[in-house]
Amino acid sequence: MTNFLSREFPMTEKNFQSIAKIAYEVTGIVLGNHKKDLVYSRISRRIRSLELTNFNDYINLIQDQNNQEFTSFVNSITTNLTSFFRESHHFDFLKSTAFPELKKKGKSPLIWSAGCSTGEEPYSIAMTLDQFYPGGDFGGAKILATDLDSNVLNTGRRGVYEGSKIETLDKKLKRIYFRFNNDDVAVTENLKENIQFNRLNLLGPWPMKKKFDIIFCRNVIIYFNKETQKELFNRYSKMLNQHGYLIIGHSENIHGFQDQFESIGRTIYRKK
Repeated sequence: MTNFLSREFPMTEKNFQSIAKIAYEVTGIVLGNHKKDLVYSRISRRIRSLELTNFNDYINLIQDQNNQEFTSFVNSITTNLTSFFRESHHFDFLKSTAFPELKKKGKSPLIWSAGCSTGEEPYSIAMTLDQFYPGGDFGGAKILATDLDSNVLNTGRRGVYEGSKIETLDKKLKRIYFRFNNDDVAVTENLKENIQFNRLNLLGPWPMKKKFDIIFCRNVIIYFNKETQKELFNRYSKMLNQHGYLIIGHSENIHGFQDQFESIGRTIYRKK
């Protein structure tokens, strides 16, 4: 068992529960006991950066959500793990089914990447659009990319990544959609033009006026409890056009919402 009291900044059970409570109330993220190592690692980094001496002082600081540190706190506890074309069958589905359906209806796809992290997902969507709608206009499609973490959004807006991020991509994709600069790669400007990166707390108001044809919310739901998941699925249903698609992560499921969605295989759901 890890002894958090003998580390550089002692973290008591009360400290952990206080942090977990604040995180849940603001973001809906559930920090169970198995997350103690993650919490200690990320918060101790903030304590060190601010030249504080203990967890109590840090917790007092983030009680005020208007405090500048509060944003850094939220960024610290948000887990961001992603890659280009992660779960590639989802992008195959866009090309084989979703985009042809929308094109047949004469509709320009409106797509939301909810929990977009550092941007690999919306850029993968953009590349898939460009392959389906050649000519550079993406068929008039628009992509909204949102996340709670302001730091990862800045990375997404810049579109600059370590070269290792695209090592496994097809050579043709690398040549068309990336520009190389020493050890880094940058996505091409035409990919950026059709993506809007905005900060959004999924538990707060959703200011979007139009409904979406496709919503990606992958590996996000797992961080919420069942009650919050139910609320989010209901809200996603309301934000989708009829027969729109909700795409979730491989470790997630939508059991209990068969009255709103029907499964069409491999964590892809269609609104009834």
